[in-house]
Amino acid sequence: MRISTSQFQSMNVQAMDNQQAELAQLYGEISSGSAISTPSDNPLGAAQAVQLSEQGAALSQYATNQSSATTNLNSEDTTLTSVITALQSVHQQLVGAGDGTLNDTNRGSIATTLQGLENELVSYGNTTSPGGGYLFGGFQSASQPFTQNTSGAIVYNGDNGVSSVQISDSTSVATSDSGSSVFLSVTPQTASPVPAGAATNTGTGTIGAVSTSGSTTAAENDAYAINFTVTGTGSAAVTTYTVTDTTTGTQITPPVTTPATADPTYTAGSSIALGTTGMSVAISGAPANGDSFTVTPAANTTNSNIFSTIQSMITALQTPADTPTAQAALTNSLASGLTQVENTLNNVTAVQASVGGRTQQVEAMQTVTASLTSQNTTALSGIVSTNLTQTISQYTQTQYSLQASEQAFVQVQQQSLFQYLNQ
Repeated sequence: MRISTSQFQSMNVQAMDNQQAELAQLYGEISSGSAISTPSDNPLGAAQAVQLSEQGAALSQYATNQSSATTNLNSEDTTLTSVITALQSVHQQLVGAGDGTLNDTNRGSIATTLQGLENELVSYGNTTSPGGGYLFGGFQSASQPFTQNTSGAIVYNGDNGVSSVQISDSTSVATSDSGSSVFLSVTPQTASPVPAGAATNTGTGTIGAVSTSGSTTAAENDAYAINFTVTGTGSAAVTTYTVTDTTTGTQITPPVTTPATADPTYTAGSSIALGTTGMSVAISGAPANGDSFTVTPAANTTNSNIFSTIQSMITALQTPADTPTAQAALTNSLASGLTQVENTLNNVTAVQASVGGRTQQVEAMQTVTASLTSQNTTALSGIVSTNLTQTISQYTQTQYSLQASEQAFVQVQQQSLFQYLNQ
């Protein structure tokens, strides 16, 4: 195939133009540090870079969420530690109030201390989160969760909402707990039924803690009443009792039979079985005719509200215990209060354990996210960042090649048949 002079010259010029374009591109990569200026520079690499950039943005958001979650959970953990300390103080005060050597003035002082501890718990319930909202307000975090109404009772203004954040593609974690789950609830696995004496009792009977050995959850969710009957007087008096499941309305001790079974005789200090539920409770002293005692589920609203419990204890301690009946009433109130406080203390401890578990989950995911971010950054850099050593070497080689092409082209241009004829 013959190539004309003009074709040859055009081909050489085109080759040098290509080399100059390549030099310009390499220079741009060196000066900008980017290997891809436009998608056309490396279509496959550009597509991979877009994917890696999106993944990097998601990892960055997850890292931000993880940091926020850790901050909130640490704040809640610190607050719950203070709540537990305050509840332990309440428990200690109630134990001390049972000392038979105390007088009404001493018990009044304990009531004042309990009032201060209740105020302290309210302030913890109204703690603000690092983000500015109320930590225990649920989804109503803009409003103060716990306030005092006109009758002096502490009421909860929040809801049961639990805020959560996404910490990975497939994992979200709760970053708070509602005030109702902390201060107005119990943990069924660790809560005990609450014993109480009726306010109308006229005898000296006192009730102890409920034994739940061998009981079932269903049994513990029912309420029971122990009713006393006294027949005869003096040394001939006989005290008997019945036990009724007030949730179902069924008398369980003695069971209703035909002919009727005699009511069991009461022996002070002996355990009274609540039917065949596996639960029992000991009653001491001398119940009067018509006196009654109850065992109610720990989750009942009146039993699980720590503020209501403390208020009841304050009222009981401020009431003079100047008669055997009044002293028995105080003992029964303290038995109820101690069980309720212990249930709340166990519940708050369980919530704090949950917070600790969530914190560990977030911290573990932070480690994973940091590793993935590093890998993503390295992969993206390998695609879009200029390898200066390689690019400068390629630039130098292309530059030398262009110079050689230019010099060769000039030499060829000088070649002519007339030069040979003139020799």
